[in-house]
Amino acid sequence: MIAEAIIALMKQKLKQIAQSPKTKQALIAMKPEKSVWGFLGIVLFLIVPEIIAFIYSIEITAYAQKALLSSPAWYEKYYFDFLIMLFEEGGSWFNLAIAMALLIWFFF
Repeated sequence: MIAEAIIALMKQKLKQIAQSPKTKQALIAMKPEKSVWGFLGIVLFLIVPEIIAFIYSIEITAYAQKALLSSPAWYEKYYFDFLIMLFEEGGSWFNLAIAMALLIWFFF
């Protein structure tokens, strides 16, 4: 009973937020600028890194693990640990989907 009331209240609040003029203004402000720089920003900062992660993740992870064995300085250790953390699972389909959605939104 209480859960149903909370769900109904949440639906009502979400509808109010979606129909709010401030929400619409925020979405317009977030839309990538239709220019070469907007396109390149989406491609170079979102799509290309994910493609690189899908293709070269095994090599990058092996390189970082090998470099860690040579007992690097503390800042290099953090760098190589970060590389392993980023690339050990390959690319992210979720991030690639978000990038593609932004690219589609860019053209419409």
